[in-house]
Amino acid sequence: MRMVREHQDALREGMRRRNASETMWPLITEAERLDTDRRAMIFSVEEKKAERNKLSAEVGKLKRNGGDSSEVESLMARARDIGDEISSIEGRLAESQNALDEIMLQIPNVTLEDVPEGGEENNKVLRNWGSPREAESVKPHWDVGSELGILDLERGAKISGSGFVVYRRDGARLVRALMNLMLDLHTRSHGYEETWVPVVVNRASLIGTAQLPKFEEDQYSLTDDGLYLIPTAEVPVTNLYRDEILAESELPMQFVAYSPCFRREAGAHGKDTRGLLRVHEFDKVELVRYCTPESSLDEHEIITSHAEKVLQLLELPYRVIVLAAGDTGFASSRTYDLEVFAPGVGRWLEVSSASTFSDFQARRANIRYRPEGGGKPKFIHTLNASGLAFPRIIASILEHHQNADGSVSIPAALQPYFGAAVLGRSSADLASKE
Repeated sequence: MRMVREHQDALREGMRRRNASETMWPLITEAERLDTDRRAMIFSVEEKKAERNKLSAEVGKLKRNGGDSSEVESLMARARDIGDEISSIEGRLAESQNALDEIMLQIPNVTLEDVPEGGEENNKVLRNWGSPREAESVKPHWDVGSELGILDLERGAKISGSGFVVYRRDGARLVRALMNLMLDLHTRSHGYEETWVPVVVNRASLIGTAQLPKFEEDQYSLTDDGLYLIPTAEVPVTNLYRDEILAESELPMQFVAYSPCFRREAGAHGKDTRGLLRVHEFDKVELVRYCTPESSLDEHEIITSHAEKVLQLLELPYRVIVLAAGDTGFASSRTYDLEVFAPGVGRWLEVSSASTFSDFQARRANIRYRPEGGGKPKFIHTLNASGLAFPRIIASILEHHQNADGSVSIPAALQPYFGAAVLGRSSADLASKE
């Protein structure tokens, strides 16, 4: 509310930078009107309550002093009328507040000043790591996975529908190896607290992290229970301290969680349907950090570096891109995308988004901290990054590390978890016997 009331010019500029002026400016104007009406009604209610209290005091005084009963009745009648007026105003106040709340949930975060304005065409590459493999003679991952018998896309579609995958034999072992490598790295080397969270959440949790109401159609819902399958572990992990007040000494806090993730991907039909590029259920290790406002910019660099470390251990060439304001997610104030080059499909694939949300999520989820020096509680800043999402990582491993004989080399850091140096013919031999 304060952003609309006190910083409307900055809010409008933020929407312009996102290329969202046409849709957002009318909402901001309406929000300002509703907030003005709301504050006027609050003032009116307070005035009328004060008048009613004064009448009640006069009634009490008259009764104590044996005053005229008709005067007493007149004052009491007036007090009752004022009570009815108060109830009427409070009803309209509640309606105005609900309308204002609905509008505020539709307005995205304002991006940081260093974020390029405009759309996707203004995304900027910040740095590169490694050298992408030449695409010549490299097979796409869906062919490699099928030949090795580790990806069963057809049976995944038969069981659940398109966009669902069955990993078999060494494919399933590869998924488990990636999970353990990432969790061990982030807990042992980066100091994250490991959490194992529910994969269903309530509506308040999705509102807190800003998936709702904006992205309602992308959620898988359990309508009879009022619950939703999580699109990312960011949702339950960020909501761990919803409606709580932390001590500043507890910050920063950092959490890591593995989870399956579920996304309907509404509106994405026909895009990237081959292989693992766009699926409805996938596995991911997620990083979430809480911090003070003063440290959030540094924290963004830290959490990004932790996601980058996974790619370095997997020996996958990547680049870091800062997204322009118009390409930045609804809740984010700045996002770095990590993209890996997959030579088999000849494309850069986003495998992680590392975002700082300023206090946008914390305000929605009401997560605050009490400053060490005293004073009113303040909203924390939240950050998250995929550390990492599995499907496109697996696709990149199968393409970047594939060998001429059809096998795939396992990166050295992953070998202790996978149990072999090469993903090779054993799975394929078994698959050929089916």
